[in-house]
Amino acid sequence: MSTEIQGIFVDTDAEVIGRSLVTPEAFGELFDRHWAAVYHYCRSRAGADGEDLAAETFCLAFDRRGTFESERADARPWLLGLATNLIRNHLRRCDRGERAVTRLGRDEAEDFEDLAVGRAEAARLGPALARALDGIPGRDRDALLLMAWNDLSYEEVAEALGIPVGTVRSRISRARLRLRARLAERSCGREEAESQPAR
Repeated sequence: MSTEIQGIFVDTDAEVIGRSLVTPEAFGELFDRHWAAVYHYCRSRAGADGEDLAAETFCLAFDRRGTFESERADARPWLLGLATNLIRNHLRRCDRGERAVTRLGRDEAEDFEDLAVGRAEAARLGPALARALDGIPGRDRDALLLMAWNDLSYEEVAEALGIPVGTVRSRISRARLRLRARLAERSCGREEAESQPAR
C-alpha cells in the first residue's frame, strides 16, 4: 500500500523489497532511503570501520530480502538489526582475546565475549561515552543505543533485535539505571576531587 507524502504516492519499503525480488535494481531505492541512518549508526558504534559495516549491512539485506516480513512497511528496524549483529561480530573479531575464550568455560566465555565487545566498542566511542557505558551488558547496550541513536520505538527495537517488546523494555530500563548510576558515580568522584584542597 503506497503512502502519500506531499501529494506524491511513494511505495512502502515492503513494496520496494517486493519489487526487488523480480527487479533487483529496485533495491537501490531502499538503499537511498536508509543509507544515512544505517551509516550513522555503524559509524557511531564502530568508528572508521562503520562505512564498510553499513555497506555490508545492505549487501546482507539484499541477499536476505526474500525473508523480509512484507506486513512491515518500514525496513529501517530490520536494517538496523542486521547492522547491530554485524557490528557485534566485527567488534568481537577486533578484540584480541578470542584465544582466551576457548580456554574458558561456556558461561565464563559468554561474559568474556561481552567484555571483549565492550572494550573494542569503547575504543571507538571515545573515553567519556565509553566510561559511561562500561559495565552495561552488550544486549542491554544494543537496545539502548538502537533507541537513543536511531529514535526507534520499543516495538521497532524489538523488531530489530528479534525479541519481545517486554524484553526490550527490561533491557533498556536496566541499561538506563546502570548508566544513571555510572554518571552519578563519576559526578560524585569529580565533586570530591574538586573539593580537596590543593597541596
